Amino acid sequence: MEREVVITADGSSTIHLPEWDEQYHSKHGAIQEANHVFIRHGLQHFYDLGNNDQISILEIGFGTGLNAFITLLEAEKLNVKIDYFGVEGYPVEMDEISQLNYPTQLKSETSESLFKKMHEISWEEKHVISNNFSLTKQKRFFSKIKEKDSYNLIYFDAFGARVQPELWTEAIFQSMYDALKEEGVLVTYAAKGSVRRAMQAVGFKVEKLPGPPGKREMLRATK
Repeated sequence: MEREVVITADGSSTIHLPEWDEQYHSKHGAIQEANHVFIRHGLQHFYDLGNNDQISILEIGFGTGLNAFITLLEAEKLNVKIDYFGVEGYPVEMDEISQLNYPTQLKSETSESLFKKMHEISWEEKHVISNNFSLTKQKRFFSKIKEKDSYNLIYFDAFGARVQPELWTEAIFQSMYDALKEEGVLVTYAAKGSVRRAMQAVGFKVEKLPGPPGKREMLRATK
């Protein structure tokens, strides 16, 4: 499928899929969305609950690596150790990665080498990226996730239900519920009623929260 790098409203880049008219991140701001959904209402929320030892994170849709990169920077600020697992069925190519402007937009040019390293490391192996952040990239489809009680936090950043409804079913959220440890948290930009009901059906306690720019609401689910 054709992919093209485009600039979103906050100046940060994302990848656009013309065939689906879908982006990897919000057209209203890739970095703003990542910070709002996954850092503020995900990592920061979990940390504020007193979980400041090592945090294990599973990302559903590693994509451009933006969520992982911002989490790496946040791990340094919070001085918390994060073990990060990024799952992706269709990895982004390095020539596309080279066009992404996240280190510049985040005013973290000194971390540009870390962003590059995240993408250059081999898949299916754990790598230490910084003192507080290790990364394991896994090339597999989301339906193949069978872990039990393994993660504290899930960033659910799959393509929207409009183009991939099979990724937002009870079966998928059952595997997410099973993969989380007790009191684990899942956050996503989505807010559709069908998604919320699928989460609740498998046992999640679900909250509706204010969404990022361009979206009224988002969801956070707790096991």
